Amino acid sequence: MKDIRNYIDATYLKTAHQAGLDALKNEAVVFDVIQDAIENNYKCLMIRPEYVSFAKEILNQHKSKVLLGTVIDFPLGKASVEDKISEASMAINNGADELDFVINYNAFKVGNLDLVSNEILQCTKLCIDNNKTIKWIIEVGALSNNEIVRLTSLVKQIVVRNFKEIHYQQVFVKSSTGYYIDNEGKSIGASPKAITLMLENATPLLVKASGGIKTRDEALFYIQLGVQRIGTSNQKQFISNKHS
Repeated sequence: MKDIRNYIDATYLKTAHQAGLDALKNEAVVFDVIQDAIENNYKCLMIRPEYVSFAKEILNQHKSKVLLGTVIDFPLGKASVEDKISEASMAINNGADELDFVINYNAFKVGNLDLVSNEILQCTKLCIDNNKTIKWIIEVGALSNNEIVRLTSLVKQIVVRNFKEIHYQQVFVKSSTGYYIDNEGKSIGASPKAITLMLENATPLLVKASGGIKTRDEALFYIQLGVQRIGTSNQKQFISNKHS
């Protein structure tokens, strides 16, 4: 039986405003998430960029092997490649091991492939040059099935054409931010269809399923499909109720 903790990116990405808390109370929540990640030895801890230095210090104090991840251009993905690189460079300098970039999926949808291709190339190069893992969030809720296939394939093609095979395992295609709301007000994240399409078109890159994964059984389902990471803010439930 696979240890589910080896697949979990334990996630807390709310601002104080989104959480309905003041800054100090939100930082206390972040601290609790860090402590939980250390105690349970999840694969990775995912937090907002402004907490990276704070988290790195705590992880180092505990000599923890938990990887430290953050999000870049989150959650909309509309920033310029220069701004994405600037934000990512700061996160790397502050101690991030993994960087989850929101791809400019809106530019992709209107056919601006040059812009999207350039940001994939430049941001991936930044991470690989610094020996970091990069995950490209494509936001499947905003895409048709055909667009999921084409955008996943685009990430793969650019990585395969421009980087060495030894680096492929440092690049993921990730399903969702967890913050996408459709025109009907519904939150849309990972789905079996979307993840299957990503897995079929990302290889030899890896796939991370995220967005709305709330139960251990859902996580195990996606792991059995072939994903290498699960992004979730429900990690405590995954390990406290092994038979849920």
